[in-house]
Amino acid sequence: MSSYIDVVHPERHAPYLDIPDDVVDYLHYLDFVKLRSPRTVNGYYLDLRGFFRYMMQRWQRVADDTPPEEIDLTGITTADIRTITKHDIFDFLDHARSADNGPKARARKLSALKGFFNYMCTQVNRLAANPTENISLGSPARALPKYLTRDEAVTLLSNIQSDFYERDYCILTLFLNCGMRLAELVTIDMGDFRDDTIRIVGKGSKERLVYLNDACLDALQRYKKVRASLPNLVDRDALFVSKRTGKRLSARRIEQIVARCLQSAGLSGRGFSPHKLRHTAATLMYQGGVDMLALKEILGHENVSTTQIYTHINREQLKKAVAASPLATQKYVEQKPSAPDAPDPNDGEYSPDGSESR
Repeated sequence: MSSYIDVVHPERHAPYLDIPDDVVDYLHYLDFVKLRSPRTVNGYYLDLRGFFRYMMQRWQRVADDTPPEEIDLTGITTADIRTITKHDIFDFLDHARSADNGPKARARKLSALKGFFNYMCTQVNRLAANPTENISLGSPARALPKYLTRDEAVTLLSNIQSDFYERDYCILTLFLNCGMRLAELVTIDMGDFRDDTIRIVGKGSKERLVYLNDACLDALQRYKKVRASLPNLVDRDALFVSKRTGKRLSARRIEQIVARCLQSAGLSGRGFSPHKLRHTAATLMYQGGVDMLALKEILGHENVSTTQIYTHINREQLKKAVAASPLATQKYVEQKPSAPDAPDPNDGEYSPDGSESR
């Protein structure tokens, strides 16, 4: 991750000091006009920086073996960008594939390039032609979400080893019951609760209300009681704070907490993460009969097509249905030896004179 994102305060970023001025203008446009989230803008920053580092080598302005971080992009002008062709875009995408970037990563890079060149053509009129026009990589295959089973989720909650047990139990409980994103959980404030609901600020600063079940309300009550007794509470608005410093927990710190809890539960090394706990919440809710449109609202998805990935649970239900057949446990029966039957003259396989029919 670049220095653009402040880990402790993900809504802040440092000045852009290592990219062309046109790219700086575009990122500010995304930030202030389009109101994209800091992490979304940071993703565009990284992809566009990588593209122009590639172009510096393609333009032969640096040696091929120059470390990427030593390539100075600040001298790239609008006139330089005007020389970029569709062929350059294709070669960059091919270069990304040879560098082990999967279909999803290449599609993301192309999206960043399309957004930038469209801005240059239509918003500020600095380019007459868009080199990314009509370039498509197709839709990358969507992987099925990885999630914990119900028993594994119970095991996780039952084996937390922590010096701030109430806080860490509450963190896991909210992840597993509300299906919120890591960035959403980090930014929860004490004032975001009302009765049995929580206000969550999701992608694009979009707000949604999520109802809290009894497990969440109980975990919150127990944690808030301990939190109130902290002697050095600094970030009084923040829900989840450090026991030592009293400051809001960072996203990275919560990742560490989740990893430690997974390890103590014997669930480490299997690719689980805070985002997989979000998948777990969605999967278990869908298994419990939650309507797809309701699940979309709970998760804060823009389109129900994103939520439909959780219909993979139907496969488990179909598997159980087949297993419930009365013949599911029938053992294999060896064929009993018998004399071969005489040929049937009417089955079309033999002619009346005994020769094989054609």
